[in-house]
Amino acid sequence: MTGDLLHDALVVLLVACVMAGVFPAIGGLYQYALLPVHAWRNHLGEAAPYLPNVAVLIPAWNEGAVLHASIERLMRLQYPPERLRVYVIDDASTDDTPDVVRAEAERYPGRVIHLRRAQGGQGKAHTLNHGIREVLADDWMQALLITDADVIFRPDALRRMTRHLADPTIGAVTAYIREGSRRPGGVARYIGYEYVTAQACARRAQNVIGALACLAGGAQLHTRTNLEALGGRIDTTTLAEDTVTTFLTQLDGRRVVFDGSAVVLAEEPDSVRALWKQRARWGRGNVQVTKRFRKVWFRPSRTHRLGSFGFGLVWFSTYVLPFTLILSSVGLVGLHLVEPALAGRLFGNLWWVGIAAYVYLTVTALLVDLETARRSWLEGLTFPGLGALVLIVAAGFPQFWEVVVPGWFGLRLSPDGREAWLLLLYSWPAVSMVMARVVRALEGRRAVGWLSRPLLYVVGYGPLLCAITLDAYVQEWRGAAMVWEKTVKTGKVAA
Repeated sequence: MTGDLLHDALVVLLVACVMAGVFPAIGGLYQYALLPVHAWRNHLGEAAPYLPNVAVLIPAWNEGAVLHASIERLMRLQYPPERLRVYVIDDASTDDTPDVVRAEAERYPGRVIHLRRAQGGQGKAHTLNHGIREVLADDWMQALLITDADVIFRPDALRRMTRHLADPTIGAVTAYIREGSRRPGGVARYIGYEYVTAQACARRAQNVIGALACLAGGAQLHTRTNLEALGGRIDTTTLAEDTVTTFLTQLDGRRVVFDGSAVVLAEEPDSVRALWKQRARWGRGNVQVTKRFRKVWFRPSRTHRLGSFGFGLVWFSTYVLPFTLILSSVGLVGLHLVEPALAGRLFGNLWWVGIAAYVYLTVTALLVDLETARRSWLEGLTFPGLGALVLIVAAGFPQFWEVVVPGWFGLRLSPDGREAWLLLLYSWPAVSMVMARVVRALEGRRAVGWLSRPLLYVVGYGPLLCAITLDAYVQEWRGAAMVWEKTVKTGKVAA
């Protein structure tokens, strides 16, 4: 009797582990279901032509290769020249950054200002605060645009952002950062597609919810009132200063909006190692934000929407994704060992959730940004990995593997082979995260380095991000030093 109870309890626990894997899919479907609502529930009705005096802050450490193009494009914006000033905060650069900025300042006197820090290396937030102190000391500035040294603004982008500030309830606006390299490699194309999902789609949905998760670090516009209410400085205690700023703005009762028609182009990492470094920092920052604002989650407020159920679902469906992948693998493998028939039925039934989420999210994302779709359609289709797509086919059409494939090749799986195949399918979500580390290890290695790119498509970009996020969580748990490592930019943006 006791044995039966333990068996039943174990089965319930394993089924719960499998069902945990559905949670992120539900969060994604919920978020994308809100996209059509954005057509009429957005801030454009309250926006109006508005051209305040804008101070642009560009933190720069050894950015000589990209600054010239960025500043030139800022000077050519469809914006009154007398209402735009660019401040480059030179973080004690050791390359030709000072020379590039001084040349631009001579060409545009009074419109390009070089601010040199004597001590650098303290991180982006400290660099920004140096510039914020300078611009707040002058009454001229009415709005502050924070961007990055490699970002290229489309001519109408700033004007599209400032129109939202005509509404006094708005504290900050963010634009759509699109991957803009001239000839992007596989990793950069994956990032391009990811930015469609995480910005063009997700942030529109968050506009509908009324709570924004993060102002894009390379394109965030603040009112002077908002900056002063934040204490005239950016948070320096976390690795996610932009997210903290976003939360504090909304918690204080000022709204934050995303404008997907304000497009800026940026150069993104084109190697797994560079991506790993960047996203590990982001992942640690998200852990810090989640803990810092723990009293906000799922606590509705009349002041803000950060505590709403919808926003909490969106935030945590992404936050726990690495754990749900592992739990689903453990649950399926465990069920296969104790209740193989139940494992097969559950695996097959959950196929409908997986295929619905994959098809709806992928098609929607590709349609939202057709320009990126033309460059990254293959990366969009293989985002979960070719291995995961095989898993989806195996779940939905088991007869394909038992009848069609043997008929093609004249081969049939032995009982042991079938067992090994099922275990691989059931454990693939966790296995793919382990394989992501193999992709990173292979990259750049002599003789075998070429294997990393095809293997990346097999593993998938999604599992790669999950592996990086899990690594970030481990670093944060171990208390690793908080080091702000910049991503090296080479000026590949198609200006």
